[in-house]
Amino acid sequence: MQAIIHYSLHFVFPALIACVFFKDDRKKVYVIFLLTMLIDLDHLLATPVFDPQRCSIGFHYLHSYPAIAVYVLMLFFKKTRIIATGLLLHVFTDVIDCVWTFSVCRDCLENSAIFRLFK
Repeated sequence: MQAIIHYSLHFVFPALIACVFFKDDRKKVYVIFLLTMLIDLDHLLATPVFDPQRCSIGFHYLHSYPAIAVYVLMLFFKKTRIIATGLLLHVFTDVIDCVWTFSVCRDCLENSAIFRLFK
């Protein structure tokens, strides 16, 4: 169920956002939203590349707190607003995934970058 929600938030939710808020350019905006998923390329630099119990927020370079701050700043510039929206939708989806993982794996929470940030 977690994977279905995760990928729905990565693919269906951005489509809804594009259709509701960008009616005239919905196809172009949706493609941009899909392209923002390229931030997951930073997973290729991790060992192991995929760990289902690892929270990507604060762990991978393009999911780091400084990177997220840059995505928020990008919202203030018209030329980068749609890209920033896509990136932040991606990060939001990953945060939800982390919370879900933490709800069933206490060790995952205690070993996460998010836990160390708030500790």
